[in-house]
Amino acid sequence: MKPGNKVRKFYEKMPYPPPVANLDQSRDLYNPDRSRAVRHLIWPTGAPRAHRNVLVAGCGTSQAIRHALREPLAHVTAIDISAPSLERARDLQRQYGLVNVEFHELSITDIRTLGKRFDQIVCTGVLHHLPDPGQGLQALRDVLEPEGAMQIMVYAQYGRSGVYMMQDYCRLLGITASGQDLDQLSAALGHLPHDHPLSALMRRVKDFQSPDGLADVLLNPQDRAYTVPQIYDWLKACGMSFGRWFEQAPYLPQCGAIARTPHAARLTALSEPMQHAAVELFRGTMTQHNFIAYRNDRPHARQPVHFDGEDWRGYIPVRLPWAVCVRDQLPPGSAAVLLNPAHKHAEFVLPIDKREDDLLAQVDGARTLEEIAGGGAGTITLPAVRDYFQKLWRYDQVVFDTSRGVAPP
Repeated sequence: MKPGNKVRKFYEKMPYPPPVANLDQSRDLYNPDRSRAVRHLIWPTGAPRAHRNVLVAGCGTSQAIRHALREPLAHVTAIDISAPSLERARDLQRQYGLVNVEFHELSITDIRTLGKRFDQIVCTGVLHHLPDPGQGLQALRDVLEPEGAMQIMVYAQYGRSGVYMMQDYCRLLGITASGQDLDQLSAALGHLPHDHPLSALMRRVKDFQSPDGLADVLLNPQDRAYTVPQIYDWLKACGMSFGRWFEQAPYLPQCGAIARTPHAARLTALSEPMQHAAVELFRGTMTQHNFIAYRNDRPHARQPVHFDGEDWRGYIPVRLPWAVCVRDQLPPGSAAVLLNPAHKHAEFVLPIDKREDDLLAQVDGARTLEEIAGGGAGTITLPAVRDYFQKLWRYDQVVFDTSRGVAPP
């Protein structure tokens, strides 16, 4: 059986993610502020047209519905190779009366047959299951508008070492995705040594709590994982360029414990791609890479957020609505502690003092950094404002609308 057919057969038997009865929570979670923050994370130079075309490539049972609920003005095209997954997605479409989403049973490599181009492509957890991930990425690149953006998630190599050990174990024992084998596998995993490379991951990842999720992690007939340098090389070979990590703090030497090591200066002297590669090695537990990429022939700036020169004065900070500000049980001298629940590592908490808290309070999605500095108490210099908001950006607390600092497309 061809590798691609094995994957199709697997997902026809084990639709993924596990089907859900409703998406009320996902629908209610989103609002204009949240949508704006995500758009500026992807397109700092300005939000694209509201009626944009979105492709969810490898939509599974519910991902396309989530996007259609969040962006009611967008038109969502969803493709998947699993007919059972698509049927569950159509059930949700009917349940919510959605008219802005359409489904096709189609492989990513055949996406050109639809005769469409897309402003935004979402492909998370899919390309690493293809026989040739490069062929899949190039196919998506060919239908991406020149100013479009692609959100990609692929597996990370180092943090999944325990997964690949147990995949080999399952192959040796001939374990299948039958109900009995999955029950026995789940029971056996309960006896793993506490220091096995998989044990810590099992405590963090919910996939191990359901039969479908367990099968997807340990019994999938085909997947591969990437290191940071491999991602950069892969994108370049497919006519794409790296934009940013969706959550970037875990990759930056200026964030978390690594910034306090004796190697901090050496790390920041490296090029950005090598910084990201070094930090991945230092952390050692990343299990996936979630990032934004663009066509390499994009005519305008991709991610023009930088703090050299004077452009930053015109940046408008936009708070990420899912970031959290804690005001209880604070460290001495702190007015608040900022954290982002999307981070998988607990070290990215950011204590701020009273002056920094006052600056943060001025962020309203309309004022530029220069205007925020002018609204201070008179003791805050422009360089101090710049450095503080650069730190907030690095720690995934804010994104920027750069259209007033950089000419928009």
